[in-house]
Amino acid sequence: MAEPTPKDVEAWLAEFQARLCTQFERFEPEQGFLHDEWQRAEGGGGVTAVLSDGVVFERAGVARSVIRGTRLPPSATQRNPQLAGRPWKAMGVSVVVHPRNPHAPTAHLNVRLFSTDDDEPIWWFGGGFDLTPIYGYTEDCVHWHQTAHELCAPFGEQVYADYKRACDEYFYLPHRGEARGIGGIFYDDQNAWGFARCFGFMQAVGQGFIDGLLPIIERRKDTEHGEREREFQLYRRGRYVEFNLVHDRGTLFGLQSGGRTESILMSMPPRVAWSYRREDPQDTPEGRLLGDFLPARDWLPDSD
Repeated sequence: MAEPTPKDVEAWLAEFQARLCTQFERFEPEQGFLHDEWQRAEGGGGVTAVLSDGVVFERAGVARSVIRGTRLPPSATQRNPQLAGRPWKAMGVSVVVHPRNPHAPTAHLNVRLFSTDDDEPIWWFGGGFDLTPIYGYTEDCVHWHQTAHELCAPFGEQVYADYKRACDEYFYLPHRGEARGIGGIFYDDQNAWGFARCFGFMQAVGQGFIDGLLPIIERRKDTEHGEREREFQLYRRGRYVEFNLVHDRGTLFGLQSGGRTESILMSMPPRVAWSYRREDPQDTPEGRLLGDFLPARDWLPDSD
């Protein structure tokens, strides 16, 4: 069997975007995705698919891009200063869903291939997924992490543990002293396995996101809720916005590389609110999110 190439990755990303849109549209009988095709002046382009004001998804975005540049931006060379000034190529799919029901969690995925675009190319894969519940459900957290563990298992005994820890460390708001959500897996600069195996892991992560998320959405999309839960949802979405604008390397890379602003910021929730010095009692569902669910922990069932 022939060794896969970046062209194979590009083809899979297009198929993956279409598959995700189809899966999400199953929940929306009267609402579909707007597919917005765009070109980038410096090179490349993409398709941003956005579903807005649905019955289940207040917003769902699935953005695919293949872009090129002549000089790597600072956000890409901070960890790899030896690559400064080299031409580059990046391709990937980014996904975010903001459900309407406060009991259904926000979810995010990104998978990408990055390479220098010259005579001696250096490439690496990156990505992962994470879950941001508004109201915590142990059943959902266990399912999410068990799915992540199972997709990682064929690639090595320590892969899940290492990438879970990286996710917990990355999706953290130091200025708040709290995690964005309950984590998942996160990886970057992945090239030690060889191109074919790294590409296989990208595909496994993509399918794992679908397998992990859709049963949770199905369970929570019709949960009864009122104004209190909606208010808390908008408040917690503020943390999501803070992370994306202050800490997220993907957002910084997109903006610093002259990316398409509308596509970069499609991850933002359509409605959000901030409260001054809000404190929820620990014995309330809102308080338990911060005390019982957001601190990093092992969500896998006991092996016994």
